[in-house]
Amino acid sequence: MVKIKTATSRRPQAAAKVEENYIKFLGTAGARFVMIKQLRSSGGIWISYNGTNIIIDPGPGSIARCAMSKPKIDPTKLDGIILTHRHLDHSNDVNVMIEAMTEGGFKKKGIVFLPQDALDEQPVILRHLMPVVERIEVLKEKASYSIGEIKFSVPARQSHPVLTYGLYFEFKPSLSLIADTRYFEGIEELYRADIVIINVVFYEPRLGIDHLSFADARRIIERIRPATALLTHFGMTMLTHKPHILAERLSKELNLEIIAAYDGMKFPLT
Repeated sequence: MVKIKTATSRRPQAAAKVEENYIKFLGTAGARFVMIKQLRSSGGIWISYNGTNIIIDPGPGSIARCAMSKPKIDPTKLDGIILTHRHLDHSNDVNVMIEAMTEGGFKKKGIVFLPQDALDEQPVILRHLMPVVERIEVLKEKASYSIGEIKFSVPARQSHPVLTYGLYFEFKPSLSLIADTRYFEGIEELYRADIVIINVVFYEPRLGIDHLSFADARRIIERIRPATALLTHFGMTMLTHKPHILAERLSKELNLEIIAAYDGMKFPLT
């Protein structure tokens, strides 16, 4: 009898999970009155990159906006938190996000990056929560940092009443965030990137208040000419003039992709 040799069956290997890289705007509110009235949410910016998750400037309502997100965002998956500065609309929910990141303080995890004055006499982080994070790192001008797959640097101190820093991420494509500041010469070279996020509080400049206006944003975008400019952190005058219409007009004028972010907007990092 001839034995017939049969091929052994092999189960197909599961395809490796492809991580989705994206920016999610949990809020686009800027200035006190838009935040207080919640005309726009003040939840901050969530970034997921190669499996590492961070949130930037978790202001009031950040944790709620994670739950309201479609699909929902799980804040226990956070690896780190970055505060560009200590003002309430940027830092109010830092403690509840630490609670979430560390699963109620039972899992020592995560890094919090913040300016020195956010840790001084009146620290924005409650003292009993400081030991539950892996570590707290103080942001410094021209310094570089890393967390998981995310590497970023601090190009410069911004012109704002408290210590405030913009951010530059070494992504592919590269990403920069121009945080709260008044315009200053050279800002374009500091934040030159493929994708530029700009906090635009005012439609027109306001003397003595250190925030960018729409005209400032136009000048910055025209000089950088990024692949995409994302406008956010809108005050009352910007909302009155309808940011999405302003962005559409500017896109046509400069022949560039310029987008006015909205609450819940997801932008792919591809």
